[in-house]
Amino acid sequence: MDDLDLGIAYRESRARVVTLVGDLPDAAQIPVPGCPEWSVHGVVSHLVAVVEDVLAGRLTGPPTDEQTAVQVARRADRSTVSVLDEWDALAPPFEEFLSGMPVWPAALDVLSHEQDIRGAVDQPGARDVPGIRQGAQRLVGMLQPTVDLLIRMEDGAYPVGPAGAAADVERLELTTTCFEAFRFRLGRRGRAQLAL
Repeated sequence: MDDLDLGIAYRESRARVVTLVGDLPDAAQIPVPGCPEWSVHGVVSHLVAVVEDVLAGRLTGPPTDEQTAVQVARRADRSTVSVLDEWDALAPPFEEFLSGMPVWPAALDVLSHEQDIRGAVDQPGARDVPGIRQGAQRLVGMLQPTVDLLIRMEDGAYPVGPAGAAADVERLELTTTCFEAFRFRLGRRGRAQLAL
């Protein structure tokens, strides 16, 4: 599971976001349901600011809500194209860093926000990329439910809960896809969606 080069996964997701957003004339006016307080422009501003803040040493972990608000505000008056150009200039050393030091939160952030943007502009895609599949495996493996649960995805079954991987334990089962597991683990699915 750990054979994914996160720098490459980040770069590929970034390229897909640039393609999705680059020609949008009104990115600042398109709301993003997965990030209710942001527009597409705001999401891109956050992604660029994470790279900027990490490279400047201002960010050493996932940003707080206050930090993300500042990140988005820093680029509120700029065009989306100029923010994308800045990302293109800043990202290569960040991606090189991710290739040498696998920092999963950074990769999960760009992959998750790519899907947020895709939902906002009604352009589904990139649901079966290695970053989503391996990200889902990692995120599911980190679950700590109070009951035993077996999550079945297309690539295998993942027992989680108090009994861990014990074979003789009766447990609840959830059958889903890596993509849906990725989305629900990152808070992008509500109770009603999970109950379907």
